[in-house]
Amino acid sequence: MLQFIRLGIFRTIGFLIFLLFAGTGAHAQYKISGTVLDTKDRPVRNASVYLDNTLDGGTTDSLGIFRFTTSETGNQTIMASEVGHENAGLPIVISGDMSGIVLHMKAKARDLDVVVITAGSFEASNDKTKTVLKPLDIVTTAGAQADVVKAMSMLPGTQQTGADNGLFVRGGDASEAAIVVDEMVVQNAFFSGPPGVSTRSRFGAFSYQGVAFSSGGYSAKYGQALSSVLELNTTDLPDKSNINMGINMAGVYASGTKKWKNSALDIGGGYNNTTPFFALATTNYKFYEPPSGGSGNVRYVWKPNKDGILKASFNVNYNQSGIEIANPYRAGAAGGPFDSLGDPVHYSTRDQYYYGNVSYKQSFKAKYYLYTAASYSLNETKNKFGPIPINQQDQRTQFRIEGKDYFTSRLNLLVGTDVQDFGVNKTYSTYPALKFEEAIISGYTELEWTPVNNIAVKPGVRYEHSMFLNVDKIAPRLSMAIKTSTHSQVSLAGGIFYQDPDYAYMQAGFKQLDMQQATHYIANWQYSKNDRLLRVEAYYKNYGNLILEKNNGAYDPNSYRVIAPPPYGNVVPTNGGKGYAQGLELFYRDKKSVKNLDYWISYSYIDTKREYSNFITQAMPSFIATHNMSLVTKYFVEKWHTNFSATYSYASGRPYYNPNYAATDKSKFLSDRTPDYHNVALTVAYLHSFGKWFTVFYISLDNITNQHNVFGYRYSYDNTNQQWGKSPVIPALYRSVFFGVNMSLSQFKKDEL
Repeated sequence: MLQFIRLGIFRTIGFLIFLLFAGTGAHAQYKISGTVLDTKDRPVRNASVYLDNTLDGGTTDSLGIFRFTTSETGNQTIMASEVGHENAGLPIVISGDMSGIVLHMKAKARDLDVVVITAGSFEASNDKTKTVLKPLDIVTTAGAQADVVKAMSMLPGTQQTGADNGLFVRGGDASEAAIVVDEMVVQNAFFSGPPGVSTRSRFGAFSYQGVAFSSGGYSAKYGQALSSVLELNTTDLPDKSNINMGINMAGVYASGTKKWKNSALDIGGGYNNTTPFFALATTNYKFYEPPSGGSGNVRYVWKPNKDGILKASFNVNYNQSGIEIANPYRAGAAGGPFDSLGDPVHYSTRDQYYYGNVSYKQSFKAKYYLYTAASYSLNETKNKFGPIPINQQDQRTQFRIEGKDYFTSRLNLLVGTDVQDFGVNKTYSTYPALKFEEAIISGYTELEWTPVNNIAVKPGVRYEHSMFLNVDKIAPRLSMAIKTSTHSQVSLAGGIFYQDPDYAYMQAGFKQLDMQQATHYIANWQYSKNDRLLRVEAYYKNYGNLILEKNNGAYDPNSYRVIAPPPYGNVVPTNGGKGYAQGLELFYRDKKSVKNLDYWISYSYIDTKREYSNFITQAMPSFIATHNMSLVTKYFVEKWHTNFSATYSYASGRPYYNPNYAATDKSKFLSDRTPDYHNVALTVAYLHSFGKWFTVFYISLDNITNQHNVFGYRYSYDNTNQQWGKSPVIPALYRSVFFGVNMSLSQFKKDEL
């Protein structure tokens, strides 16, 4: 069955790639002209008029008149679209020049007066009715290092993390947040690294035209994520050809774009070596081999007609590093193969990553929408924990097809299906491989209905079948919004969400388990006027069917421990775990009060407990801080052509396990707290032009106050004093300075600094 799925997906990829080479011939040019009027015969200005499924068209002037040329002949449909009117169409037969065409458009409700569902979601797209953050905001946010995932930690509902990779959202761990690119799930979204040292994600903001972050209650299009989805949409056809290059303290990179009439080719590559950076920085770990590597990418975009677009991309990168770290296995003293290696221990990594994605999107007469995509990823890591090799191979193949029918401007229906085939093969030294292969087959439908301007409803349902677990799940979803005034609204969202057990249990072959479950309830109020936005959101999340080990009261705090089947291990997992998360969040953004000043404040309060993994009782996990706050400011000085960005981040202390308490004392379990987290970051960017080259010089300072933040503690037993002694879990660097230069043939806007 899995081979059949793979074969079908690869055939689809081949078909989509074949479309790249389809061509069109050249014909004589004919002149098309006419007028666009509303139902009262008044001219409609700035309407787009075009031949359906072609690139030929024009725009109406103040009198509603349009003119354009085309090489098309025969039966065609001429379309008109404008933001304040319903789309209009008319069949025509082209055999020569045509004039006197009249299209009538029906006025529709103004977009700014139509309610928009916002519960649980932050949009960063080109849609002005939904925008909270733009991709450029991500680049210019101090402390984010132009990392999309890092920038999301400045929004409500997320946790500040310094020693772990991933998004931690509303009580969920990193495995509960899915990251998707053009609707395709990305496996291994972060660069490989040693235990306890966070690494960057593989995503840079400039590659994406839209970023949508859902902290709960997300669309029925997606599953296998108990907490949230981060959705990235790649750029479409560029405006023109361009060359971009840069150099910084960690490497060099270059990319080029060749633009044709209806297609474009992007090619890029880079080399990174952090030796110069670590020569100036004071690190908390010894890098006996500073991180280095290279990357390459190629991307082709083709618009076969006005309403269709095909994207094909391939990415590859390689990185390596060697670091001396605290041995995380020493804390548990479990007698395994790693805790006898001493402390600290040398850890080296060699990581190769390959990712390909092909997608095609087509609209038909502004009435129907079709989207299909296929992707494949492969990640191979060859690590060494001291002398012990730890090798892992991850792969994921995915196919998706969906269609939407726009019955009216107020009612549309989405129907789709996706198939994912993925697996992990991991080996420790000479132990038998820990591996699994899973296929998730899904179907979904979602209805969007706006019966009147101030009410919107979006019910949906998702079906999933797991071939590894042999279980079927149906997950209903519902979101809605009610406009309470011209500038304010209330939104509600909820639903059921399922996810496979953690990969560690699947690798060990525990097929008797069920999917984990979370139920979301979300309500928010939002006020938006004159570039000021205020939103308050409350939520409750109920966890069920979480994986809980029968461990006879023993607890091992090492999150990197090996879960092995008998006779190599004694873990007995069940779906007896449970938990909850509830909280209140605030977001305020102001781009109006002071010229050239943009700032936002986000605050999150969370109360959460769960009993899962090898917890001995229900408790707040160690990756949770009750209070999180971020203040982000940006100010552009026009006279100096310089942008200043500063960020202050705060998080209250996080729980950590203290083994000096009696192992059976559940009241003390994860009861201690780390010191509060503080971080101040500053980025300065200066714009200058050298001939045709537009150049940005930038410098970033992280943790300016040199705060010695602690993310937890690890313990080792002192035989002399007969007690456990602790040492802090700290970031790789306390304070850092980073600078670089970026050059482009395309002019930068001040917002891009």
